Formats: sequence, C-alpha cells, structure tokens
Amino acid sequence: MRKLYNPIGFKKGYNFVLWLIFAGAMMGFSLARIMFLNYDGVFCGPSGNGATRAGPGECWRYNTKDVYRIGIRLHLYTIIPAAVLVCFQFTPIIRYKAILFHRVNGYIILLLSLLGTIGVFMIARVAFGGGIDIQVAVGVISIMFLVSLAIAYYNIKKLQLEQHRAWMLRAWFYSACIITCRIIMGLSASVISTSRSPYYKALPCDELATFYNTTEALVSTYPECHLLNNTAPVRADLVEGSEENIAAALNLTFGMGLWLALVLHAIGIEVYLHLTPAEAERLRNVSYQRQLEAGFKSPGRAGLTADRLGDCARWNPTSDRDRFVHDEAQSVLSDL
Repeated sequence: MRKLYNPIGFKKGYNFVLWLIFAGAMMGFSLARIMFLNYDGVFCGPSGNGATRAGPGECWRYNTKDVYRIGIRLHLYTIIPAAVLVCFQFTPIIRYKAILFHRVNGYIILLLSLLGTIGVFMIARVAFGGGIDIQVAVGVISIMFLVSLAIAYYNIKKLQLEQHRAWMLRAWFYSACIITCRIIMGLSASVISTSRSPYYKALPCDELATFYNTTEALVSTYPECHLLNNTAPVRADLVEGSEENIAAALNLTFGMGLWLALVLHAIGIEVYLHLTPAEAERLRNVSYQRQLEAGFKSPGRAGLTADRLGDCARWNPTSDRDRFVHDEAQSVLSDL
C-alpha cells in the first residue's frame, strides 16, 4: 500500500484512506454535476433527462424572477469548479512539489467560493420550496463556510499552517454536507412516501400548472387551483407519485436533510482534528520556523492560536519543549 500512497505524498495509510473517501466523494459529486453548467440543456432540460436535471418545479421557481435565475447560474458556474479544484488542495504531493500551483489555485477557489455563496443567498427563498427551515439552514451553512475560509486565509497570511489546515478542512466539510444531505433526503423521502399516514406539502397552483397540459386536468386533480394564485396540498410520494408528488417529497425533506448533514459533518471534522494532533504539532513547528525566518514577533503563535486567544499554556517548539522537560527531570533527580 505504501507504494500506492507514498508517491501521492501520504506518510500514513489512514490519511490516504480518508483522503480517498472524502476527497473522492467531493470530486465524484462535482464531476457528476459538471453537466449542469449547461443550464438550459441539462439542468433545466426536458423531463426525459430524469436524474440529470433539477428537481421537479425547481427551474420554474428559478425562472420566476431575474434574481433567482441569476443566482442559480452564479452558484452552479462557480461552486462546481471550486469543488473540483479544492480536491487538489488536499493532495500532499501538490503542496510539497507544486507550491505555486497550490497558492494560485487557493486564490481561485476563494474567489469562486465567495461568488458561489452569494448565489446561494440569492436562491435560498425558492430552493426546494424555500421554507424557513431551508433558508435558515442555507444561511447558517454559508456563514460557517465563509467565516472558516476567512480564518483559514488569515492564518496562512500569518504562516500559521496548522490553523490554516484545520479551518480549511472545516470549511469544506461544512460545504460538503450537501452530498450527505442528498443521501438523507432521498432515504427520508422514500420513507415518508410509504408511510401509512401520508405527508402533504402545500404547493402553489401556478407551479402545479406546469405539470399539467390543461387547466381542466389541473382543477380536476386539485380543485383549489381554480385560481392559480391559490395553493393546494400535495401528497409526498417519491416512489410511485407523479412529478408534483416527487416535488412535495423533496421539498419536505430537504431542510431536515441539510440540518442533519451539517450536524454530522461538524461533529465529524472535529473528531478528525482531535484524532490527528501529531500532524497539527508537526505543522506548528514548521510554522514556527517560517515565522521566525520572516521576522514575526511571536513565532509559533502569530496566527489565531489557543495560547494567544485563550487560557491555553504558552506553546513552545518541540525541541525547546523537550529540552525544558529534560532539564526539569534532571532538576528533580538531583533534588532526590
């Protein structure tokens, strides 16, 4: 296995496995959606495209106003390339052998991420129904993503590498909750579709009209829609339902899926960071050397570190710390 992961820059097998799982998931998810850059032909293409297009009713909502139409295009055209490019940032061999590419690629990703998040804010009101739970979840995730990127950027400007690593990992784990959300949403939509007590979602009649060829057919199914500015309760059914039933099922479960996925990812990344203190310590010693060479006043703690902001004991380089422990031990032995 070392012959496989050492050339990529990994020193330990578990890091390679985690990279393969999480970076691979991000890369696969993003590459599968590159086709969405063809907005009119694929993302909002004809119904026959099935799973390769937006959810039922989504494009109708995005096309109701210019702000939504611009927002979804801005989001797709920026965040998909950013998600592909960021996978290279977490590949060790690139950081070691292609530092210039790593830096330039990082700035491109930051710009694309900012624009993509602006697009998210623009469409939050209508994405998968645009419920309050969805709007708040989208806002929380977006703010956590941008704040983490900002802290990571500040730390790298201060050459605080271990903090840059931690906050970049946090940022992209938060954003990657959309992948887990899709899984949760699909599973939960299937569950509520087969429930003995059916679930319903109120959908606008003018949206429901897009699923029917004639007004008579619409009104015969949903009598409330004799006026298109009304809303009608639609049964959530992802398994055997028509397009409006699928839309109801997805709209009901998207907000829940976002919140649950965010919790899982936020906890997961903290567990990973706490289980890899050796890597953080190694990077902090590298930071110390680089900050010392750059003439920083407080090498080793120039960025946003716990011993600078909190009540953590002052950090010392590993060599100095080992010498201090050795001296203390010798002092104790001499007293004995």
